Amino acid sequence: MHTVVRVGDLDVIVKPSPVAMVWYEPGRPHEALAAPGVRLAPGEALVEVELATVCGSDVHTVSGHRSAPAPLVLGHEQVGRVVAVGDGAVRADGTRLALGDRVVWSVTVSCGDCDRCRRGFTQKCRVLAKYGHERVHRGWELSGGFATHVQLRAGTATVRVSESLPAAIAAPASCATATAVAALDAAAAKVDLDGALVLVTGAGMIGLSVAAMAVEAGAEVVVADPDASRRAFARRLGAVTADPLARGTSPERLDSVLAGFAERGLPEVLVAIEASGTAAAVRTVLDVVGVGGVAVLVGSVSPGSEVSLDPETVVRRLATVTGVHNYTAGQLEQAVAFLERSWQSLPFDELVGVTHPLAELDLALEEAATGLHVRVGVAPGRRPI
Repeated sequence: MHTVVRVGDLDVIVKPSPVAMVWYEPGRPHEALAAPGVRLAPGEALVEVELATVCGSDVHTVSGHRSAPAPLVLGHEQVGRVVAVGDGAVRADGTRLALGDRVVWSVTVSCGDCDRCRRGFTQKCRVLAKYGHERVHRGWELSGGFATHVQLRAGTATVRVSESLPAAIAAPASCATATAVAALDAAAAKVDLDGALVLVTGAGMIGLSVAAMAVEAGAEVVVADPDASRRAFARRLGAVTADPLARGTSPERLDSVLAGFAERGLPEVLVAIEASGTAAAVRTVLDVVGVGGVAVLVGSVSPGSEVSLDPETVVRRLATVTGVHNYTAGQLEQAVAFLERSWQSLPFDELVGVTHPLAELDLALEEAATGLHVRVGVAPGRRPI
């Protein structure tokens, strides 16, 4: 247990000291950094982390496939409890943040005043900061989820979650689940999801979340992924599956699956959401979306192969191609609402295949890199075995 003591209006002393795991470069183990004192400016809060989950972008960073400033405290999917609150700290809905709130929070910190924020693109704020993505500096050592505590800055969208919501389901809301909401919002701006044929490429956390939400919205959903276990999980969510590597007469060939829907009166994919980041899948969604349909690119967040686009086919199909990166405060609220109403009927807790203590973060990242689990958990309160 940690003891929190307020010293004056701004300073917070935590005993034992909060610890953040600092990453320096590929191949170098994380190092623990103690931060005994925290100064909370107006609008800020200190949260004790209950559980964090390893996102694919964390793996890309530590493997050197994605550039990042170092030293760095990674981690941006987590759930925790508020243990200290600065003056004026509020939740995403505008109500006052309170001690003891169990919360998730946005990956981004936005100013709310720049031209992009005023246009609704708060996740692309001119002075944006991001949890798990910023170089460690004095005054914000607790800036990522792979720590015992995180210091929430003013401008963070913070959403309360119920005590009953399992931590393994709540933690990914801060990235994967909210991004899935954003992807479907982008699609729904062009196509009514109810009754539409939706293709999702990639059955990671985002793709599976998209599939579950689209099924709830009344869509017919096809999930394409080469991993048989992930396809099996997608079927438990109510989706039909396809194997992008299937050849010959396999019934799981994507064209065979789509032909089956055509026979049932759904001749065109009207929404295609790409959540894997592979060039082949990007080409698939660009090729398959039908007349008046929309292709939403979500997974391409690391450098990869370029993909050619035939503009004539886009024009003649009246197709829309759009990108989604991160999400707004309202979309995080929608993500939490979805999880709160559906977690008892959807097995999302199974997607966190194994959980390690914070001291074994490097092992957790290695395990996440194998792809055996959709998510790997990191629990600061768990002792090493």
